[in-house]
Amino acid sequence: MPAGGAMTRGPRILLRQIREALGGAGPLASGGATPAQDRLNMVVQIIARSMVAEVCSIYLRRASGELELFATEGLNPEAVHNTRLRPGEGLVGEVARMAQPISLSDAPSHPAFSYRPETGEDPYHAFLGAPLLRGGRAIGVLVVQNRTERRYDEEEVEDIQTIAMVLSETVSSGELLEQDELRDVELAPHRPERLKGQKFGDGLAVGQVVLHEAPLAPEKLLAEDPAMEEARLKLGLASLKTGLDAMLDKGQGLAGPSFEVLETYRMFADDRGWNRSLEEAVRNGLTAEAAVDRVRNEHRARFAQARDPYIRERLHDFEDLADRLLRVLAGDKPGERELPDDAILVARNLGPADLLEYPRDKLKGLLLEEGSAASHAAIVARALQIPCVGRLMGLRDRLSEGDIVIADGETGEAYLRPRADMIEAVQSRMAVRDQRRAQFAQLRDTPAVTLDGQRITLLTNAGLAVDLENLDETGAEGIGLFRTEFQFMVSDELPRLDAQTALYRLVLDAAGDRPVTFRTLDIGGDKVLPYLEAEREENPALGRRAIRLGLDRPSLLRMQLRALLTAAAGRELRVMFPMIATVDEFRAARELVDVECAWARRRGRALPALLRVGAMVECPSLLWHLDALLPLTDFVSIGTNDLFQYMYAADRTNPLVSDRYDPLSPPTLRALQTIQKACADTGTPVSICGELAGRPLEAFALITLGFTRLSAPAGGIGPVKRMILSADLTAARRGLNNLLNLSTGSVRNEIESLARKLNVSA
Repeated sequence: MPAGGAMTRGPRILLRQIREALGGAGPLASGGATPAQDRLNMVVQIIARSMVAEVCSIYLRRASGELELFATEGLNPEAVHNTRLRPGEGLVGEVARMAQPISLSDAPSHPAFSYRPETGEDPYHAFLGAPLLRGGRAIGVLVVQNRTERRYDEEEVEDIQTIAMVLSETVSSGELLEQDELRDVELAPHRPERLKGQKFGDGLAVGQVVLHEAPLAPEKLLAEDPAMEEARLKLGLASLKTGLDAMLDKGQGLAGPSFEVLETYRMFADDRGWNRSLEEAVRNGLTAEAAVDRVRNEHRARFAQARDPYIRERLHDFEDLADRLLRVLAGDKPGERELPDDAILVARNLGPADLLEYPRDKLKGLLLEEGSAASHAAIVARALQIPCVGRLMGLRDRLSEGDIVIADGETGEAYLRPRADMIEAVQSRMAVRDQRRAQFAQLRDTPAVTLDGQRITLLTNAGLAVDLENLDETGAEGIGLFRTEFQFMVSDELPRLDAQTALYRLVLDAAGDRPVTFRTLDIGGDKVLPYLEAEREENPALGRRAIRLGLDRPSLLRMQLRALLTAAAGRELRVMFPMIATVDEFRAARELVDVECAWARRRGRALPALLRVGAMVECPSLLWHLDALLPLTDFVSIGTNDLFQYMYAADRTNPLVSDRYDPLSPPTLRALQTIQKACADTGTPVSICGELAGRPLEAFALITLGFTRLSAPAGGIGPVKRMILSADLTAARRGLNNLLNLSTGSVRNEIESLARKLNVSA
């Protein structure tokens, strides 16, 4: 190849010749359909001639992981199907490992060079290899070589990447090789794998993978009219950016994404490198869709090598942007998808609205690459009693649509393409869980009373209409926490007064004579609504959220209070305000309740028969001002999730710090003890509505501290009730009091030992 030279013909002509060869219509074809090996030989001959290369070779990955020489022009033909390189071996293995092109002027001098005498490649020095990428993985390698020591220029590297992209698609589609020849070619991961993540939602499920908003595969790769494809790409990019601008300006288009995420999308949509890569791919002969797919694969392969989590996060930004652009180009709008009866949803992350779009009866499990146990998707999954495992790094690149997978919410693991014996073992565990559920069902109508006669009130947490079904199924004695923000988060616009009233009335009707405690809108921080203007904050978790937002926007809070008062006309209404940090905040919020009650009276409207107003204790500041707060409240509820994260200054949604502390530690237990004692001294009803109340061991510690009202997720009611029925609190208190003054960071093991000693089912 001449120094600094490029293809003797443009890449578009080369790609057309390859397409003709694959169809048996090229100049080298000799009547009728061309056998697979002949087609491969034609392809390498065409590429070698067009790139003025003395060698062109195609290697494909076998199921063993080895890279096998499938075709060559210039090397010894007898090496075809005989030369195999172990994973990572040689320059070809290095291209596959890095999933990036390698260009060398003197290949034999490179440390990774592996000499194979049967190939006869001794005379060749210049080397240019590009990966055949499929789903971000290298399924093969395309190589060109020359005798002259020279470095291939950027244009030539771009050309071979374009050719490799087309070859990977044609191999995967079976166009280049017959299906029987593909059986041992690893087009996608197929071996069993086990990924360790984090438990977000309890349970077990076996089913088929459904990729959330699965990328649209381009149906057509080569452009018939390059100018038209370039125009389509520009139009698609413009439409994409216009849509993102609309989301930023008007808060429309997505349900529940944060303002920062939309800004990031918009910023990356203008990224020069991304736009330039797309344009160059189209100019090299690809359709707009194929260009997006190719650039996405290249980004995925490159970013996946990064160790820095921030850089890896940028990969997902580009992937999501590419998927959105593909849908724009296709003219499609995402909607509800058809699911198999045993669907396991796989996603990077989800908002609550995303999860609710899927048919509940077919969705058996949820696997996430990111998220946290406190994320919206995890909360909704627990409400739906769907097993959920998160923090499964690299999950999507290891799975294909339809793969069989196990979601193990008991251990926080995912088993990809499991063996038959593994499936059988998990099904046995599922049968045991079914038996346990049957036992819990038998306890449904049994009062939760300890062995020494202490009555415990078990309530459930809710926030969705589907949660109401759990009241009767679990035997919960009411709803201790109804998260009103979910209605706002799953809506594309601010719910109107009548819509809010209808939901609250539905909840009260379903509960009947059982109590319901409504928490007013708790948004802000990690819960930003797209249709509400929000200022960027350096630390949203400590910013304008929950009651602070309600007091800053009193019309928003007053509308919600009016809806609650209207829905509860003639019945008991329990309302509590979240994230109260000062007594003055509670006074101001309660004054708004009085204002709305006066407004209703003036118009002759019916009011609740009994109105109780409470506060959530989740800001540590209240621990030293309970004497002033409690006399003003009708009840309080402890939100352990936020209380503990603020006590330890550790964001519970951040996996880098969320596991730095244990809720069963002396500081947290002593804080809870302080609140319980203050409430007992003043006669103020108090409940626990955090996630702790739904876990038997933690609930054992809570009732031992003296708490008699617990509000738990639906799935935790049965296990916690069984624990209560087996507990002797008189004996347990003696043991727990000795643990509160320890200097250790956690007393979990000691509480477990205490429970075992007392034969408590925790």
